Amino acid sequence: MGRAFDLTAQPVPGVETPFRRIVTPIPVPESVDLLETMRRHEPASMLGQPPVVWDRAEGVQVHDRYGNMWLDWSSGVLVTNAGHGAKEVRDAILATVERGLLHTFCFPNAERIELARALAEVAPPELGKVFLLTTGSETIECAVKLIRTYGQRLGGKRKIGIVSFEGDFHGRTLGAQLVGGIPALKEWIVNLDPDMHQVPFPDGFRVTDTSFEVFLRALEAKGVRPDRVAGIVMESFQGGSAAFAPKAYVQAMTRWCREHNILLAFDEVQAGFGRSGRFFAFEHYDVVPDLICCGKGISSSLPLSAVIGRPELLDLYGPADLTNTHGGNPVCCAAALASLKKIRTGGLTENAQETGAVLHRGLAEIAARHRDVIGAVMGRGLVAGLHMVVRGSTLPDGDLACAVAEKAVQKGLLMFAPVGVGGATVKICPPLTITREAVQDGLTALGEAIAEAAADAECR
Repeated sequence: MGRAFDLTAQPVPGVETPFRRIVTPIPVPESVDLLETMRRHEPASMLGQPPVVWDRAEGVQVHDRYGNMWLDWSSGVLVTNAGHGAKEVRDAILATVERGLLHTFCFPNAERIELARALAEVAPPELGKVFLLTTGSETIECAVKLIRTYGQRLGGKRKIGIVSFEGDFHGRTLGAQLVGGIPALKEWIVNLDPDMHQVPFPDGFRVTDTSFEVFLRALEAKGVRPDRVAGIVMESFQGGSAAFAPKAYVQAMTRWCREHNILLAFDEVQAGFGRSGRFFAFEHYDVVPDLICCGKGISSSLPLSAVIGRPELLDLYGPADLTNTHGGNPVCCAAALASLKKIRTGGLTENAQETGAVLHRGLAEIAARHRDVIGAVMGRGLVAGLHMVVRGSTLPDGDLACAVAEKAVQKGLLMFAPVGVGGATVKICPPLTITREAVQDGLTALGEAIAEAAADAECR
């Protein structure tokens, strides 16, 4: 689905605004040797991002060593919610390192214990326990293990079914890809798990019937009975599209789960920690899940993730039976505590809601000017997805989306490579510290990039 960006240096107009600066060709000629070295020594799978060699990042901006400065609309793939290089996070990391505590395995450390308590406090009161891990994929693997363990204890060996959604991305480990709803990520798997089931995601764009009846009909067509289902795993918003499900749909699904003793897990790896204008994105649905999978923005920096859940689920395994080598790393936990504090006390969730409204108004105006190639704009708060389409249709146009990302980089606006169906969604997710002025500046650059990319495509 991905593609490598051209490493031929292109002369581009200079850019100088308070938030963006471009003073060299792109990619920078002096960086090409380094990028070529990367291509020789790293897997091809690591070559799919715009050719910007980061040197430092601060707040909402990324700098290279050649004088260029980008307004970052990637957050390093939705990680730096509290801003790049947040002083509070750096200070917490340095204090822990300087104390000489770098690793404890499962032996207790104060940072791990304090973070577990803090995460339990921000979750719904029913979800009182926290298991710390390293990556988002691990949280999905853990959730599936807990769901199936609970299902079998409740309904016997046959109650192991997992229902998820077409288009959902849950990670790149084997189990996470089986749960996920992206067929291209499963082509290499010879024996698919017959008890993993995907149903249409009610995005209102490519799936126009957003009633819960579609969910029930899909399971019926697959011959899946509720008594065989142990749990549902759902992205709070779809990572590849920024699409939210209708509130009524999710509430009906939650009632169905309770009726049939089925667990509900929300994947908040991309969605959590203020991103959508709520601390957890599932709060938009006014439901309480049994499990929450967290990662990315949890620390705004270092690798860390968590499963938050009902105590009876997290306690299904006894001492030393469910552990993680690096999950409670004290340095990572210190970073997460500092990030969590900044998000909560610094008004970053509120800023995501308020500044996000400015972002979405601007995106709607851009889409209105380019309605022939932008099929939909999705998202809430400081996450959005522009669905680029073949002119006048709903077919995904991955080439156009890639051209938009490339043009944006040349203008000093940094986004990661397009994602979603056909690689055609331009994803927008700046740090939650972004200001209205920076959003407006980015909208200017994005509007120019789309206009130029669309004009080039029309000429071809």
